Amino acid sequence: MKKISTIIILSFFSFGVWAQNFPPINYGFRLGLTATPTIGWVKPEQGKTDGVGLGFAYGLIGDFNFAPNYSFATALTITSINGKSTEANAAPYHSGTVPVAYDLKYKLQYIEVPLTIKLKTIKAEGKRWYGQFGLSNSFNISAKQDAQNGNTVFADNLKITDYTKFYRAGLIIGGGGEFDISGNASILAGLTYNNGFTNITTDKTRDVRNHYLALNFGIFF
Repeated sequence: MKKISTIIILSFFSFGVWAQNFPPINYGFRLGLTATPTIGWVKPEQGKTDGVGLGFAYGLIGDFNFAPNYSFATALTITSINGKSTEANAAPYHSGTVPVAYDLKYKLQYIEVPLTIKLKTIKAEGKRWYGQFGLSNSFNISAKQDAQNGNTVFADNLKITDYTKFYRAGLIIGGGGEFDISGNASILAGLTYNNGFTNITTDKTRDVRNHYLALNFGIFF
């Protein structure tokens, strides 16, 4: 895990150095910080979504501008994706042949490295609008779960790393605005939908995917 985190961090900053020094035309590179609340939910193929879960994402954001109104946008964040579901025969709680429904609460945390394209309007009066589309790459660093059936509690904050896949992919679509505040600094506000399209469990008998909405807040320097 430490080696993977180090590689991601070095890759992020190496690309930033390259973008600053070696583009054919330098339209600028911007680095900033983000703190973003998330609203997550879990969607099992065999079962049902049973409520949303609040989470949080924080870390670095970067825009590599390759044209006046176009950017390659990425980030390096710690992102929580929580949610509730009801699923049948969920591992590691189920044993036997009689189907049993379990009420589950997922509490997952990832290192997230999105790769997106950001399309921007021309800046006017210190503000501009943008749309964003791309791929989310997430690497699980923490997985815990609550589980119960009726009044019977099977798990309370149980570590389920062995039952959770390390890599999660998702599709990102969003939009928002950037607003100048002082000098080169500007704030960012927007909304992003992250649609997970890979199974988050290692259980071959189940297909579970998680999704989230992010209320994006950040500041570029």
